[in-house]
Amino acid sequence: MSGETAPTDDDGVAQLSEPTTSTSLVPRASTWAVWALFLCSIGVLVLAARRGAVFEVAGYLRVDGLTTVLWTVVTFFSGIVHSYSRRYMAGDRYLDRFYYRVFAFTLAVATLAAADHVALFAAAWLAMGLLMASLIGHVRDWEQARAAGALARRYFLASSAVLAASLAVLVWATGATSISGIFDGLESVSRTTGLVAAGGLVLAAIIQSALLPFHGWLLSSMTAPTPASALMHAGFVNAGGVLLTRFAPVVGDHLAVMSAIVVLGAISALLGQAMILVQSNVKRELGCSTMAQMGFMILQCGLGFFAAAIAHLILHGFYKAYLFLSSGAGVEQTVPKTADRTPLGFPGIAVSLVTAVGGGVLFGVLTGKVTSLEPNSGTVLTLVVVLTTLTAARDILRRSTLPTALRYVSVPLVVLTAIGGYAVAFNAVSTMLSGVPMTYVSTEMTAAHYLVVGLFAVAYLAVELGWLRSSERLYVALLNLSKPDPTTLLTDTEDYHDV
Repeated sequence: MSGETAPTDDDGVAQLSEPTTSTSLVPRASTWAVWALFLCSIGVLVLAARRGAVFEVAGYLRVDGLTTVLWTVVTFFSGIVHSYSRRYMAGDRYLDRFYYRVFAFTLAVATLAAADHVALFAAAWLAMGLLMASLIGHVRDWEQARAAGALARRYFLASSAVLAASLAVLVWATGATSISGIFDGLESVSRTTGLVAAGGLVLAAIIQSALLPFHGWLLSSMTAPTPASALMHAGFVNAGGVLLTRFAPVVGDHLAVMSAIVVLGAISALLGQAMILVQSNVKRELGCSTMAQMGFMILQCGLGFFAAAIAHLILHGFYKAYLFLSSGAGVEQTVPKTADRTPLGFPGIAVSLVTAVGGGVLFGVLTGKVTSLEPNSGTVLTLVVVLTTLTAARDILRRSTLPTALRYVSVPLVVLTAIGGYAVAFNAVSTMLSGVPMTYVSTEMTAAHYLVVGLFAVAYLAVELGWLRSSERLYVALLNLSKPDPTTLLTDTEDYHDV
């Protein structure tokens, strides 16, 4: 995706120009530097895992389990993006600027992960947003790219302002300027003050993670070069989960706030998944998928499973980075056709149910989400997993071209293996975060939890009974909800006229 303005011939038809060959050392130096940071991060991660040590510069920096995990993941994703961009961005007029910003973004996230001073944390959050907005508007010759960058910048400035205000309230209430100091002084904070600060932190998180109703900036960001999109969807949007996990002692102390997080996450997860069905653009489809996944991540935070949210954002990061960097290979010109949905029959229904129940049991046992017969937040998450697994299993069975017997055996194996892999990742992350304050918060069951279970059940029925595909009104509503800002659309109808 080049920043060059294409020349036109005598008839006004755009002509492609040959890419310029860059002799700059910036791409190579930046790539090597990021991979060096990745190796250093692995060393710190291993050291922290073996010794359980916390390194800190009192009042300013604190390197704990969450920091080391984030450092390793972020530098790895950044290294992949740097290496991929060496070829993808070749010939771009603003190549050096692109690498400066990607590298600076990596450093900003690394600083955020280690910051203990509230001013440093807020500054890193602001820098992270401004750099990502600049990457979204990288191709400055496009009016749409400039509009998308400006739109994202407004969202990120609002998020930074809300975060700064919340941190200022906590500093005023506790008299401490460090995050660890704030945690130590939370007992002296009134319920009203704590509620205001927690609400601000949640608002900043959902803006950055593009949850409803703040998803507009994400769906309007398709002007970003594909490597920048990969970095955005694999790393940047995860900042909401990181923020809530870092400030879990503040947020988790208010049941009303945790219940609101559960509802917000569930609605975004369900609507994001539904909006995928009405997309015709591969990158926008991935954007809706990211919105759904971020909703599920925030839902886990609201249920009190902050370590599970970190494990989720890591796995989602790997998956979404791969999808974006390989999205070009999945684009082809095809004629619309009716999907081949093989009827399940009784054996297929039985296999789906057994897979879903088995997946829920395996998930609950391996992660420790279900520890008693009494309903709790772990029960809610397990039920969501059962419904999600049931939908996935039945969809795979319908679409699979394998022989019937092999299909009935392979689908449960694949699904249960995936759940087992998630459980392993969750347990590993939980071990690393054992020294981080309140990575698990026991939350009481409220009306919000039962509402979420009901929403997921209705969503499952809507998919299973075909309501999503048969309702024109719902189709139009989802299409309108997923529309990007008009000023960021890359093409208009008149651009397709014959010249």
